[in-house]
Order: sequence, then structure tokens, then C-alpha cells
Amino acid sequence: MTETSAKKLIAIEGPIGVGKTTLARRLAEHYQAELLLEGAEDNPFLQRFYQDPETGALPAQLFFLFQRAQQLKDIKQSDMFIPAHVADFLMEKDRLFARVTLNDDELSLYEKVYENLTIDTPQPDLVIYLQAPVDVLLERIRKRGRAMEMSIAKDYVRKISDAYMEFFHYYNNSPLLIVNASGIDLVANDNDYQQLLEQIEKTTSGRHYFNPCTIPH
Repeated sequence: MTETSAKKLIAIEGPIGVGKTTLARRLAEHYQAELLLEGAEDNPFLQRFYQDPETGALPAQLFFLFQRAQQLKDIKQSDMFIPAHVADFLMEKDRLFARVTLNDDELSLYEKVYENLTIDTPQPDLVIYLQAPVDVLLERIRKRGRAMEMSIAKDYVRKISDAYMEFFHYYNNSPLLIVNASGIDLVANDNDYQQLLEQIEKTTSGRHYFNPCTIPH
């Protein structure tokens, strides 16, 4: 990682449709870091969950849990060869989704698995939390046109968005940069992106807010 050598792991978070993966790809390329993606398309239970949340939630959640935990644990083995990583997920977010989608019995089982799997997972040196209103998220989901996401309900997106806001209201495990991503383009607009890079460099502790919408392009 050229400019942020002290940040060995940057995690990007936010609700579905907010732009996590797209931003993660650009940051990983910029910093010459290894890219860690949660790989929703690899989850064989995800489409069933979107179509029938009651029967699909637990297997989809457990698949993601195993996948994310393994990716983060692999970082320790690769540190010698790859000094920096950018991920489009935060390990703790797995539990956030579980609490929204699982019933009490399923959640109890999930929590036991979670505690055993996440003991050795590393904490990020920076978390970037992207925010946007529910209507903006739904529009972005529609525009990217993934077939399995077409059945996602507005109520589900709202619940997830609210859960993220509550989670990050109390989050203090890593330095946190909260970004208003509703009216900006962090990929195609270099002005927005360069401003974000400056904020990343400055954020070494505590909680910070970035609202580039107020600055004309």
C-alpha cells in the first residue's frame, strides 16, 4: 500500500446498493492492495432467501459467515507477501444481517457458530461506512439489474439500512469514516474520489464524516 502503509486492512461497509464493491475495487487498485470480496454470486442460497426469506435466511447467512471468516483469517497467512488488503465487508456486519433475517431459534444457533469462527479475525485499520437513502439504494439496485435482486422488497432494504445506522452509531472498534454517498459518484467522478482519498489519509483514529455533496464538481 503506497500512501497508507499504516492501514493494512480497510473495510468498506453499507447497505445493499450503496456502492461498496465498486469503491473497494478502485481503492485496491489505487493502493496496490489485495481485494477481498464477499462474493454474493457464489452463495447458492441467496436467491432462495430473496424469494422466500423464512426458509432461505439461515443457510444463506451461514454460507456468508463461513466465507467471510475464512477470507479474513487467510490475511494472517498472506501478510508476509501482501502487506495490505481492501475488503467490501466488515466481519461484524454478518451478525447485523443475522439479527434482521433470522428467527430466535436460528439466531441462537448462528450466534454459537459465529463465536467460534471469528475468534482470530483481524480488526480493520479503517472502516468506511457508505450511507444513502432507501430510495437511492433501490434505484441503484434496479439499475445494476441483477436478476436475483429484482425481488428485493423496499421494506427489507429499509430494515437493513436502519440496522446499519444503529450499528455504526455505537461502533468504536476501528477508526470510522462515514460517507454521504447519496449524491456523489466515487468511481466516475475524480473530484469526489480525490476528496475521499484525502479523508482516508487523515482518518487514523476516532469517528469522521465526509459529505462531498456540498462541494460543487
